Amino acid sequence: MLTAITTVDARQILDSRGRPTIEVDVGLAGGSRGRAAIPSGASTGSHEAHELRDGNPKRYWGLGVLKAIANVSGEIARGVAGLDAMDQRGLDARLRELDGTDQLRRLGANAILGVSIAACRAAASARNHPLHMHIADLAGNPQVLMPLPMVNILSGGMHAGGGMDVQDFLAIPAHATTIEDAIHTISLVRTAAAQVCQEQGLPTLLADEGGLSPGCRNGRDALELMCRSIEAAGLTPGKDVLIAIDVAATSFSRGQGRYDLVREGVTRTTAEMIDMMGAWVREYPVVSIEDGLDEEAWDGWSALTAALGSKVQLVGDDLFTTSPARLRTGIEAKAANGVLVKVNQNGTLSGTLDVLALAKQHGYSTIISARSGETEDAFIADLAVGTAAGQIKIGSLRTSSTLCKYNQLLRIEAASNAPYAGLHSLPMQIHR
Repeated sequence: MLTAITTVDARQILDSRGRPTIEVDVGLAGGSRGRAAIPSGASTGSHEAHELRDGNPKRYWGLGVLKAIANVSGEIARGVAGLDAMDQRGLDARLRELDGTDQLRRLGANAILGVSIAACRAAASARNHPLHMHIADLAGNPQVLMPLPMVNILSGGMHAGGGMDVQDFLAIPAHATTIEDAIHTISLVRTAAAQVCQEQGLPTLLADEGGLSPGCRNGRDALELMCRSIEAAGLTPGKDVLIAIDVAATSFSRGQGRYDLVREGVTRTTAEMIDMMGAWVREYPVVSIEDGLDEEAWDGWSALTAALGSKVQLVGDDLFTTSPARLRTGIEAKAANGVLVKVNQNGTLSGTLDVLALAKQHGYSTIISARSGETEDAFIADLAVGTAAGQIKIGSLRTSSTLCKYNQLLRIEAASNAPYAGLHSLPMQIHR
């Protein structure tokens, strides 16, 4: 069988923050090979699949991944030898069986996922199929789709050393009709934002995902700066460019429905957080809010969704952690209306496809997302197109770890007839 797995190897490389991560190669009997490099998050949910680190303080501050590499080259390689890479679901089931834990704590989700994605690439190569088309077949998806991007412009929280309480303010191209047009629009806004910050004497240091870190005192100041940047780019806020916000509220939640916004110097209740977000939506062209409340605040999320769910996309990241079980809980609680999908939160490609299918079945929008510690692996670009997710969140137009993914979207668009999702990918129609 030409698509039988014959070799599995791994090595330690560096991610966009200069920290170790794992890269995996899978070889097939017919000579096809696939490679995957696994990213790492900064703002992480407690229910994510487990990233295995060495814990040796003398090597990369304890962040080495030599244990994960040994697991890949040893137990995992032996456990998947001879399996058909074309049977992605069977391979992923075997990988989970080998680990034997819910969060892949024994062998490491970074090790498991590396093999899962590398095998997917090897299978696509064996078929001589573009990766996004192979993924479309795995997902049972008859129509691929170019995703609407949401792009970091201003950053704080755990992406920028706490420079702002709220983690990210992002731009969404509203009138673009192609990926090329969308990226051009965002490029204008990102460049203008740097110029506006310089003119106002604000810092222009880069955050983990390439956004600017101006240290705004509160969300309203950041939103004003976003609007000024859009206007400085010669565009109109609410018409040409819309705004998305990643609150990352779990990072400043103190439990019991209390949220400490240190930079702003206030503590808010759940009701006050909902009121604050409601004011943002009323007063600014905000159409998407991610992780507006704590990851365990199910009642609060239900209240937030009841209050704003008909007006704005409410995205669960730490809330759902790309977990089918947690997404089912959210569906029952009527919490959120969108799901951020991060492959390394789940741990296998098949598990990620299951979350996407469940979300779509229940009318939730889906956003494929990168992590703050990224690699030069562009897999998520193909994943977003192949699954017709509709939206993608990669990071800003800076650094090779993010640009390689935008460039891959441009290549796919140039080589295919895939339509562009645009604002139709949001869970409601935006008319402003």
